[in-house]
Amino acid sequence: MAKWTPFPHAGDYSFDATSVKKHWARLHSGDAEPCPKDAAVLQAWALFHSGDFEKATAAGLAAGGPGITVANKATAIYANYLEQKEKTRLDLFTQVAERAEAQAGEEPNNPNAWYWHAYALGRYSQGISVAKALAQGLGGKVKESLEKSIALAPKHADARIALGAFHAEVIDKVGSLIGGMTYGAKKDTGLKLFQEALKLNPGSAIAMVEYANALVMLEGDKKMKEATQLYEKAAACESADAMERLDVEMARAELED
Repeated sequence: MAKWTPFPHAGDYSFDATSVKKHWARLHSGDAEPCPKDAAVLQAWALFHSGDFEKATAAGLAAGGPGITVANKATAIYANYLEQKEKTRLDLFTQVAERAEAQAGEEPNNPNAWYWHAYALGRYSQGISVAKALAQGLGGKVKESLEKSIALAPKHADARIALGAFHAEVIDKVGSLIGGMTYGAKKDTGLKLFQEALKLNPGSAIAMVEYANALVMLEGDKKMKEATQLYEKAAACESADAMERLDVEMARAELED
């Protein structure tokens, strides 16, 4: 396997099992993941929050059970932000989608098995083009998995962000008529999901960024000012761990463009 690109701010976030446990509620306000009882899984999470995504993936896979969720999150976040090669990115998202699908098969009541399945398929779809992904039937799978995740974990802010993005992207690509009739995508539903996500997790930079993108996709230039304000707010967020730092830096980079 190719060497993973290291997190560029190694050392800025130094977690161990004790500090992860102490700050669990804050660190997992987006994904509603329960704090694990298994010490090996907790250690894998410490690696994830510190930004050592490759070791977190290996540790999560070695631990098994709830460790699979750490491995999926670490791989997906790494692929999304740090992997430079497009083919490798798509391969990593495929791995996560397959692992999460198997996990959901074994644990149908695990909201994050469904969430990481949808997240990985969604990012993969963006990589190959949303239009192509819809033609391959991936849209329905993404929507279904996210809806299952929210039904199982009503406070799952991240699943709402992803589902809001699904509604926006589908309408952006195929229009509201076909989007609604064929894929069940609705503008009002999409925007409401972002608002709910920000109520559940008000400090989420990624929620602000994705909401801003959706506003522009769904409402056009008339929402540009509001979208820019959301980006500015996201860029000013304080990051509690490596993943949040990557979210915030993406917002800052967008503002500079």
